[in-house]
This record gives sequence, structure tokens and C-alpha cells, in this order.
Amino acid sequence: MSVVVVGAGLAGIACAAELVAAGVAVRVLDRADHVGGRMATRTVDGRAVDTGAAYFTVRDPEFAEIVARWRTAGLARPWTPELAVLSGDGPGRSPGPMRWSAPQGLRSLVEHLAVGLSVELNREVCRVGPGPTVDGESTDTVVLAMPDPQAVRLLHPSLRAYEAAAGRSWRPVVAVAAGFETRSWGELPAAFVNDHPVVSMVADDGARRGDAAPVLVAHTTSEVARKYDADPDGAIPEVLDALSQLLDVRDEPVWTRAYRWRYAAPEADRDVPFLLGRDGVALAGDGWGSSRIETAWRSGTLLGRELARRHRAS
Repeated sequence: MSVVVVGAGLAGIACAAELVAAGVAVRVLDRADHVGGRMATRTVDGRAVDTGAAYFTVRDPEFAEIVARWRTAGLARPWTPELAVLSGDGPGRSPGPMRWSAPQGLRSLVEHLAVGLSVELNREVCRVGPGPTVDGESTDTVVLAMPDPQAVRLLHPSLRAYEAAAGRSWRPVVAVAAGFETRSWGELPAAFVNDHPVVSMVADDGARRGDAAPVLVAHTTSEVARKYDADPDGAIPEVLDALSQLLDVRDEPVWTRAYRWRYAAPEADRDVPFLLGRDGVALAGDGWGSSRIETAWRSGTLLGRELARRHRAS
């Protein structure tokens, strides 16, 4: 069996890792110049800033084993068991499972898992067709580990995966990162923002990273993201105004950056962890389950195991 995985986010890398462990030949292709997908980390002003996912949680015992390896390697750390809630009714708290962060950025976790895999970066795939084929090249199985709207653009309409992915709505987000001279806000690991027209979440990146840097990262509402889809930088003034209202941040930032995520999260969950059609085309990612980092790992891992099982049975 030979498998091509399109997408080097956590789901694609987890799937490939399972297959390689089972002795299956795998190629991972991604149009970006790095792995990680929406576990995105950018270097700004000489420092890593998480501009995609904000944190991750751990429920699955097997995922906990992976996280333990990341922690031993110094790549992951427990961050906070409680987030703030900001709303018109005043501040509140949102207790829950431990939220984990990554001192070097969430992308470093995917990079760690990708060690030893055959990953081809800057490789844009244009068409996945029956056969299955990837840009006309035959393979036994193709895995598309990406949001549904991106998969639909690649898939031939005759494929089962096309039918499963077509028409599914995803929420957009613009992530705005802002660096300041000093920390003028109080203690704030991160906060959900309820009923605000501009911001849906804000994270203290210095607290998240563990270096106390005066950096905030805010995620916009879907409405604001759609408004500034063609010009993400246009969202920056509105987000800074919102931070002034919500956290009483009065200082002007030293730098700002905006990052557009057209497909940040699906509008609705699925109750199955992946799709594997008889036509040899599969779908995986955080859209298969509830949208979490852990879901992406579980989706890719379980799909990889099923493909490995079929390989052993053939």
C-alpha cells in the first residue's frame, strides 16, 4: 500500500506517523513552507506568537501519552484550568479541564511528531481524482487532512468525500496579535468574550508562553472576519478599540499583525472520527468530531490505524 496525505497539520502528521509505524509508505504534501496547519506560530519581533489555535485540552488517554512526551521534551506545559469570561454582565470565570500551551509555540508540537516522516513542503495539490490520483499520479489511498471547503476545491465531484464535505459551513476568524512596551492589563490567562460585536476571545500570549511578554492575541467574531476577509489588517483598529473596552488597555501597541483564517472551525460537529471511502479517498481533521486539537490528533491517528489494518489484511 502507498498513501499520500495532503495537509501537514496535526491530523495529517498523526495519520502519517501511524502508517509509517506500520510499515506503510507515506508521502505528506503541503502547500505551506512549514508543518502545523492551524496550530500556527509566527515569529514576531524575535519571539514566537501563537496566531491560530489558542491552547489544547487532554481527555483521550492515548493523546495524554503523546502530550507527556511533548512535556518531557520541554515542548508542552499545563497552562491554566480556568479562563475568564468577559461580557456585558461583568467578568466571570469558566472552569474546565486544564488548558495546555507550548513555550515554543503550538507548531513545535506538530514538528516534533513529524520527525522522520517524508514531508514535501511548498507542494500545492491541484486535483484529487478517481483512481485515486493526486494531480494525475496514481496511489492506493489519498488522505485529505484539511477543512471541508479546502478539500472540496481539490476533489472530483464523483468521489464520496466530495459529497461528504460539500456545503458544510465553517466559521472564519481574524487573529490580531499586538505587542506592547509594558503589561498594562491585570492577570489574564485568556478570556472568552460573550456577546461582543468584534472580539470572541483574547489570550495573554506572555502568560501562555510563560515568558510574561506584553503580547495579546485576540480572535474576532465571524462577522468581523467576513467584513475584513479581503483586508485582514483592516480589523486591527476595531480589535484594539475592543481591547481598550474589555481590558482597559490604553497604551498604543509597538507592533500589530493580523492573520486571516477563513476556515477556523466548523459550524457543527460530526459524530464519526474520519471518512474512508471505498474509492480510496479519505477525510480527516478537527472537523471530524468536536473542533479541538485533540480531535485532529484522534482523527488522523484512528484513520492511520484503519489504513494500517487494511494493509496487514491485504
